[in-house]
Amino acid sequence: MEILIKSKKNYLTSILIGKKFFNKWKKNVYPSWEIYCKKNKLGLIIFRDDLISKKNLYWKKATWQKLLIGSRLLDSKLSVKNVCYLDADILINPNSPNIFNFHIEKKFSLVSCRLNIPYEYYSTVKKISYYRKKNYYKKYPLNSALLFTNEQTYKFHNLKVMPDEACMGLFIFNLKNHSKKMKDWFFKYKSNIKSFTGGGDQIHFNYEIQSNFEVNWINYKFQCIWNYEMANYYPFLYSKNYKTPKIIKECLLNSLFNNYFLHFAGSWYESNLLYESKLKRSDLFRYVKLNRYLNKKVVAKAKKRVLPQNT
Repeated sequence: MEILIKSKKNYLTSILIGKKFFNKWKKNVYPSWEIYCKKNKLGLIIFRDDLISKKNLYWKKATWQKLLIGSRLLDSKLSVKNVCYLDADILINPNSPNIFNFHIEKKFSLVSCRLNIPYEYYSTVKKISYYRKKNYYKKYPLNSALLFTNEQTYKFHNLKVMPDEACMGLFIFNLKNHSKKMKDWFFKYKSNIKSFTGGGDQIHFNYEIQSNFEVNWINYKFQCIWNYEMANYYPFLYSKNYKTPKIIKECLLNSLFNNYFLHFAGSWYESNLLYESKLKRSDLFRYVKLNRYLNKKVVAKAKKRVLPQNT
């Protein structure tokens, strides 16, 4: 466990196992987290090793081990009250509001990836399937589990159907209220757990949270899914003709600054654009002046008509 930024109350956390993975995150993602944490007086803790021995009957991949973060922090005796877990492939818009201001401590705070999103869900995932087949892999199925309904998703995993599905790359919990339950959920499932995410926690964690606690559903802007953005707004990026760092960066920044947190979820080529963009720390400040103007109260006045000078 590595404390990168100290705080007395609220912390962002993530799991980055392996030096190569950590260094990649530190170069490409950490600057946006650092700026955000310091601006909002948040702490940042990174777990760089497995939180459970690989020899343990219940050891599971790192995505599952986030359920053990709460108990580990309680054992550490650190002054931590609330924790926002983030996947390591999430960029943060520095102009974003403090996410903890939207959290309710008795509830889990989640972001839906199905309901209350700014696109039509099924047309979006069908676009993703179509563009992947056309541009990436001719044998990509157009009727895969990506197109499962919410009901199909839970039934496939032999779980009771929950009202919604959150992307579990981001969630907020209270250390005192939720840590023990999360640890219990981890040890409920053995290492040979099957899921359509290759043994990942996505649907099981959704099920446990939604069936045991009230959920505080927060704004989709706090976990905007890049794959959805790309399929709906930047489909030309699927073509090799447009894959230059400059074009990728412009599209990425446009989505980032129209949202708060931008998640490059998944293991397909779309997610790699985070690194192909060659994003620099200075790029994160591009829209600071615009953001100030947007948040400034403006009194409009009628003036003489203004036209471009060359008309």
